[in-house]
Amino acid sequence: MQQTPFSEREYLYTYEAIEYWGLNQRKFYKFLTEGTYDFIAYYGKRKLILREKFERYIWKNHDIWEALKRRGKKRRCTEG
Repeated sequence: MQQTPFSEREYLYTYEAIEYWGLNQRKFYKFLTEGTYDFIAYYGKRKLILREKFERYIWKNHDIWEALKRRGKKRRCTEG
C-alpha cells in the first residue's frame, strides 16, 4: 500500500511538517510552544499540523515563514 503524499494529507505530524516545508526543527518546535494557533490539533498528547490552515498562516505571515526555514550550513573540507 502506498503512502499518501504530504501535499494531499489533511494533517501532518510535526516531524512530517518539518520535512515537507523544509523547516528548522529547533525553531519550529519553539514556535509551536510560544503561542496558540488554529492550525494545531491534538491526538492524545501529539500535536498535528492542519496542512491547509498552516499553509494559509505562512502565506499571510511571510516573515515568520522566512524565520522558520532551514538554512544551509557551510561545511569545511577536512580532507587534505
